[in-house]
Parts: sequence; structure tokens; C-alpha cells
Amino acid sequence: MKTVVALLSLSFVNAAFAAGVPTPPPVQAVRLTSPISVDGVLSEPVWQGGNAVIEFRQRDPVEGGTPSQRTEVRVAYDEDALYVGARLYDSAPDSIISRLSRRDVSIPADRFSIYLDPYHDKRTGYYFLVNVADVLFDGTLSNDGWEDSSWDGVWEAKTHVDEKGWTVEMRIPYSQLRFEKADQYVWGVNFRRVVARHNEEDFLVYQPKSEAGFVSRWPDLVGIQGIHSGSSVELMPYATSKGEFLQHATGDPFNNGHEVEPDGGVDLRMGVGSKMTLNATVNPDFGQVEIDPAVVNLSDVETYFQEKRPFFVEGSSIFHFGNEGGNSYWGFNWPDPTFFYSRRIGRSPQGAAPNADYTDAPIGTSILGAAKLVGKIAPSWNFGTMQAITAKEQATLETGGVRSKAEIEPLAYYGVVRTQKEFKDRRQGLGFMTTLAQRSFESDAMRDQLNRSSLMNGMDGWLFLDKNKVWVISGWSAMSLLSGTAARITALQQNSLHYFQRPDAEAFHLDTDATSLTGWGSRYWLNKQKGNVIFNAALGALSPKFDVSDVGFQSRSDLINSHIGGGYKWTQTTKTHQYMDVLGAVFASYNFDGDPIWGGIWSAGDITFLNNWSLNPRIAYNPQTVNDRRTRGGPVSLNPPGVEIGTYAETNSKSKFYYYIDTDGYFQQEGQGNWYVSPGVEWKPISNLLVSFGPTYEHNVAQAAFVGVDPGANFGRVFAHLDQRTVSANIRLNWSVTPNLSVQTYVQPLISSGDYTDYKALAKERTFDFVPYAYAGNRDFNSKSLRGNAVVRWEYLPGSTMFLVWTQQRSDSENDGEFRFGPSFHRLVDARADNILLAKLSYYFNL
Repeated sequence: MKTVVALLSLSFVNAAFAAGVPTPPPVQAVRLTSPISVDGVLSEPVWQGGNAVIEFRQRDPVEGGTPSQRTEVRVAYDEDALYVGARLYDSAPDSIISRLSRRDVSIPADRFSIYLDPYHDKRTGYYFLVNVADVLFDGTLSNDGWEDSSWDGVWEAKTHVDEKGWTVEMRIPYSQLRFEKADQYVWGVNFRRVVARHNEEDFLVYQPKSEAGFVSRWPDLVGIQGIHSGSSVELMPYATSKGEFLQHATGDPFNNGHEVEPDGGVDLRMGVGSKMTLNATVNPDFGQVEIDPAVVNLSDVETYFQEKRPFFVEGSSIFHFGNEGGNSYWGFNWPDPTFFYSRRIGRSPQGAAPNADYTDAPIGTSILGAAKLVGKIAPSWNFGTMQAITAKEQATLETGGVRSKAEIEPLAYYGVVRTQKEFKDRRQGLGFMTTLAQRSFESDAMRDQLNRSSLMNGMDGWLFLDKNKVWVISGWSAMSLLSGTAARITALQQNSLHYFQRPDAEAFHLDTDATSLTGWGSRYWLNKQKGNVIFNAALGALSPKFDVSDVGFQSRSDLINSHIGGGYKWTQTTKTHQYMDVLGAVFASYNFDGDPIWGGIWSAGDITFLNNWSLNPRIAYNPQTVNDRRTRGGPVSLNPPGVEIGTYAETNSKSKFYYYIDTDGYFQQEGQGNWYVSPGVEWKPISNLLVSFGPTYEHNVAQAAFVGVDPGANFGRVFAHLDQRTVSANIRLNWSVTPNLSVQTYVQPLISSGDYTDYKALAKERTFDFVPYAYAGNRDFNSKSLRGNAVVRWEYLPGSTMFLVWTQQRSDSENDGEFRFGPSFHRLVDARADNILLAKLSYYFNL
């Protein structure tokens, strides 16, 4: 008890000390009397005035230290835009690091940025950044400092290097910002400079490493008056031409191996009033994005892929739910749902087509239209909504020369509404979120395959417990309701999310007459926000019937999970390191029957050395627990105890050669377990070229890998000893010709083999004992895949872009579980390829 009191006392002392970081005086903006040419040269009179901002402080490497180089920043404005002029002195101009990359692709270089909080709500904002090679970066801020780089504004910035260092000019149109109309405007503002060769970050006001909160610390930007929020309409029509050159079966009437398809559409962005932004799209095209990596998934959990489509990525942080207010959300095997997973919109048709000699089906569901509206409906009310309609899709079938059609995806509506209210200087917050999927069926067969509707209503928020905002409780509670036919809801109860057919379950049972499924979920955290002492605890539960996976992403239900953890961090630079922390936690998970399904103790550390190298070791122990998922709906078995050991280490990412290695191993009894090693290197031979290579080798040995359902086996389930080996790599080459013209390539080879032996059945429930079983099948596999694409991107005018894309995929498989890298690689290279060529041209209109 004395130790706990001492730690808490120390935490408040640290918080009180850190709270002494002063807020700089307001930054004065000057109204222009003559035009500015954005060329990076500070030749205009307004940049010679006496209103320069100069009081910068280091955050890295010496927190609070005096910057190694002097910086002067001035702000001006006119009726249309905000202007920034910065003089970045440098005692060694020939040492300034200038590197080219594609827009928003971070690469070590000297850079300068301005942060703006036009709503002056102390939680949200924008950032605009340019490096010395004229590469632009921008994005939005939420939750008092979380960054989202998905937003792309249309603005200008130029730099110039001279004998004194380098200079920056920026022009940020008001049409790219949202703010409340006023006679005198007061915004939040901050500036940041990076001196790359010193690993140095200088801010006008920085967030201490031992505290939370970034936007709330910014000084005011004053002096702006007589302007109006941009109400312009931005239109981006586009035209595409796609050529597909694919493998096909001889005699296939739907596929002769090649097809060329022209298309087009339009995107819209406009202000709605002074505080809201409307984005809409008709027939959106997303063909220029990087392809998904190949995976070999032998589990019962769906693979999660990141959203990469620009319309859905841009501004997506507004739809984050459940993790607001706190700055840290530890999990420890808590399967936190993603409540809005936009990849559900426009995914591959989900219905099964009837058997036929030949089938022609679309690879994705057409999005007829989508729109989102985001912003503020009042000074302390954030609001966001997205609505989308996807088309009915049909497969064309041919059997014996006779053609027919079958519905494989119904007409569907997807919607999400998100609101959030802040109270009392952001000390409390309350938010709500609703998602809905509604389908209109024409086929009775489809009614039994998909939910008729899926509804989720949720509430989240936060509450600071003290006036210094050291301790905060935050979290969420939600309810889900799914409806459909009895056949559909029966199938839903038996899928991998629920397993209601489990024979030994007590908390639930399979109801074959049900036409709806209603569940609930909740999770709350207690987090310490300030000081060197770290503390984080949480308690959450997902009821057996909770299910948001129709619009969101969820890996399981029937779970009660908790943890308590803490540690200590050293934030002051010493003779050996810049930063160091040590963490530890205990955690446990139970199902609603009260069975312990996971748990253990965990410890980790993190140290960043003076040369910017870092090391992150970790270790965990898991005692024996119950496994209610191994049998895929059969009785529960046991998880043997295990130990996990891993580490991640990296060198200075700003060096020409950057190395890293990630390795982890989980070891259980009788040789069971898995481990992987994933080294990597990035090479920057010249300022505009980056080559990276990251191979991974993984070895998995399972004594009881699930094979399948067989009525003759005990409990109807068959298992086997599995020896799986996987080799893969991520290979990238990025070449930036100019700040607006780039070439990006990505290649991912993957070879995975699985050798199944010693087929068996579970001897007795709640054990890890098995008996031999004579299984007639052969589950061995050797899967090979090679995926890659090359993207040429040219922003020929601000906001107007041309893409040229080549995508290729190769695959091969054998019923052979022996891992042979050489022969497998040669078979992969010799495999026939599918090629897709795409050209896209968009034009930006600001009306």
C-alpha cells in the first residue's frame, strides 16, 4: 500500500512540474496591402516587419532546450487566404537535408509546418507541412493531438535555400478550412521545425513527453478580420480506361483473356455554411491504390485489411468511436471492434451463385453514390455522417449453352452518423454513433444468405477526475440488432463470431426460430495522462449476441476482459539515451460461462539512444486456460501454458541506410508454438530515391490444428499436427522525379507450406488430450503468390492528377506440405500472370 501511495504522490508532483511549461503570447497576423508571389523568396515587404515569432523550444533531443538554429515566422492574410513566411537560419546551409518523396510520404528531411485550430476548440485542427525539397504534407488533428494524414487540401508552398539557410512561403486558402463566422477571429496556432541532421524538433509550444495534450497548448492567432469561410464548390471529374488481361478457361464465353473498359465519375467537395464540409462521389473509382497483401489464413477470424480508397480514407477520423479523451488505450487480447469498417461498402458480392458450366460475376459491388458531411453543428458539437448506396449485382450463368442470371448481391444502403459534445473546457465529453445496413432483396435465396438489416447504437465519452487533467475515465457502450429470416439468423448464430451450437455452453443456446439477434458491448479505461509514472486499467465485455460485423469489423463475441498495468518513463536526455520506459501488466479474459479463456503477465521496455537507435524488448507468460474456439463450435478444450519473448530494434531512420529487425516467439509444451523473424533495410542512395526490402520467415508448429468436421470423429471434429513454414517479403522502390511527379512500385512474394500429420480427435472435453483418428483426406498445401503494382502519379495542376497503374498477380498451389523454397520460387515465376492496366485523369475545378 505504501508503494502505491508513493507512486501516486510522485505522479502528482510530476504533473505539477510539467504544468509549468508556459504558453507563448498570441501570434499577430498582418493584413496584406500588396499581393504575394509564392516562390519561397521572402522579398515582399510584409516579411520584413517586426512581428516575427522567434521563441522556439526543442522537444527533441533535449526537451525544453534552446534550438540549435534560429527560426523566424510571420503570418499575413487577405480576403482569400492565410500566408506564412518563415526564415529558417542554418549555420551550415550545405548540410541541410533535402529529399524528394511523393506527397504525404514521410521521409527524413528538413521541414517546416504550421498547425491551425480555426474552430478554436482546443481539440481539433489542421497541419500544413513542407520540406526543403517542396514536398507537401497535410492532414487533420483530433482528440487534442492525434494526427490523420488522409485529408488532402489544395494549397501552395515553396522553399528557397540561400547562404543564410532556407526560407518558406505558404498560401492556405480559406476554402480549405472551416471556422465560425466572426467579426474578429481568434484561432489556435503552432509552428514546428525539423533539423534532420541533428534529429531535432523545435516547436513554438511543444507537448512534453510526460504529458498528454497538444492542440490545447497552442497560443492564439489574432488580428484576422473581415474574411469569410470559403464556400466554394470543388469538383473533380475523372475519366478512366482499364485493360484486364487475365487467365481464362478454354471455351469460357465470358472471358477471352482481355477486356478494355472506359469509365468516369465525379467527386465533389463544398462548404455547407461556415462549419461543415460536404463530400460526395458518383461512381467512385479507386484503381490507383496499392493492392492488398496476400495472406494464408488458417484461423476462424476474417483477415483485416486497411482501407486505402481515397474517398473513404479522407477525414475518416471523424468516425472513430470509443477511444476519445484518453491518450492511451491498452488492449491485452481485447478484440476492440471497429464500429465503422468502410471496406464493407463496395466489397465482393457475398451471395453464392448457383452451379453452372461458366460463371461471370463482378469482383466488386458497384457503389452508385456516396456522400459524407462533417464539421461542427455548434461550437462544442462535432458531427459527421456518411451515406452510401450499392447496386444489385447479378452473376451471368451458362450451362449447356443456356444463359441465365442470379442475384448475388442485393441493392443495399449503408449509413453512419457520429456526434460528439464537449463540456466544461473539454473536461467531459459525450458522443453517439449509429450505423445501419439495410438490404432490398429480389431473390429468396439471398434472404437466407444475408441479414435484412444491421443496426448499431453506441455511446462513448470521457471524464477527467481532477482539475489538472491527470486522470481520465473513457470508453463506450453499444447495442447491436440484426434481423433476417430464421435460416439466416440460425446461420449467423453458428458462425465463427458466435458458435451458439457449442454443446457445453451455458450462457447461450442455438435458437433456430429466431429472426433477430440483439447484443451489447462495453469497454472503459482508467488512464493517467501526465507525469513519469504510467498507469492504465480497463474492463470490458462483449455479450454472446453482440455483432457489428455487417458495417464494422469484429473478431469474436462472448468475452469479458480486464487488465491493470503501469510503468515509469524517463523523458530527460542523459549521456546514454533520449528516452526510456519500463512497462508491466496483468490481464485476464473470461467467456460468459465463467471459463478463463486467456490471461497472463506482460512486461516490455523501450529505449531510444542518443544516436536515435532504439530497442523494444517484451516478454509475457500465459498460464493454462480454456479454449472455446479451437473446435469451431464443438466442446471447449484447453490451452497449454506458454511463454512469449520478442524484440524490435531499429537504427536511425534518417540515415542513408536504415535497418530494423522484429522477432517474436511463443513457446508451449511438446514443441508447440510459433516464431518469426522479420529484418528489413531502407536505402536512400540519392535524395529522391528510396529502396526498401523487408523479408519475413515464420514457423508455426501446432499439435492440434483444426482440420475439419467429420461425423465419425469424437465430437465430430478432426485435428492434426501442423508444421507450417512461410516466407514472404515487402519490396518497394519509390522514385520522386519532382515534388508532383513520382513512381512507386510494390512487390510481395509469398510462399507458405503446411504439412499435416498425426490426425486425431479430442479425447475428452476440457482437456488437451487426443486420440488417433483415421482421416482419409489430404490437407497438405504449398501456396505461392506474387503480387505487385507500379503507380505513376503526376499532379499536373494543384488538385488535378493523372495516374498510370500496372498491377500483376501470379499464384500457384500444390497438395504438398514439404517446404522447398527453390522449386516453389521457380514455379511461382513460371506461373501465368493476371495483368491490369489503368489510366486515370482527374481535373480540379474551384467554382
